[in-house]
Amino acid sequence: MLMREERELVAEFGRQMSAAGLSAGTSGNISVYDPGRGLMAISPSGIGYFDTRPEDVVVTDLEARIVEGDRKPSSEWALHALFYKRKPHIRAVVHTHSMYCTTFAVLGRPLQAVHYAIADAGAAEVPCAPYYPFGTLELAEAAVDTAGVCDAVLLGNHGLVACGRDLVGAFSLARNLEYVAELQYRALCIGTPNVLSAEQMADVMVRFQSYGQPDGKKTGY
Repeated sequence: MLMREERELVAEFGRQMSAAGLSAGTSGNISVYDPGRGLMAISPSGIGYFDTRPEDVVVTDLEARIVEGDRKPSSEWALHALFYKRKPHIRAVVHTHSMYCTTFAVLGRPLQAVHYAIADAGAAEVPCAPYYPFGTLELAEAAVDTAGVCDAVLLGNHGLVACGRDLVGAFSLARNLEYVAELQYRALCIGTPNVLSAEQMADVMVRFQSYGQPDGKKTGY
């Protein structure tokens, strides 16, 4: 099986995404990219995550030409492909419809530095792209352009995209940003959140460079 390990990871993290409540039903999608072969393994369209087997995960190039697999790839293949084209350091993309991130996407408001964990996205703010219909090239272009240097972006009236150097990192970022979004939401229900300053966040970014184990793996902050 071509890209067996990557396809197994997509299936496994799809189950984790669903179990964590980051996407309901068949919403959201996941991919892993192999730049050496120019191929990505992406979740299939419209199949429940607990029903998705590694062989259901589709292998395509970045123009959505199917290289291996009998299933139709996710309708958001262009979104994933464009992130890989524009952000050469990333190897995985997780797109969720998580409740609190999507709440701010519905409002068209960014996630702010109400907690230093937002620095995991490589920026002090996660911006919100304007609304475009799902599965369109316009959505993909708006998402990548709006993200800029950030490794995450909210999609207007839609959800969240989180990128990582591997699937563990992308999934961890998606979970951390849902946590930040919930904090921001709850703080706004009470009053005005205390947003960390640019100077404070710059210090956090420096500290993150030496955080965790030498192998680069981390489980929290």
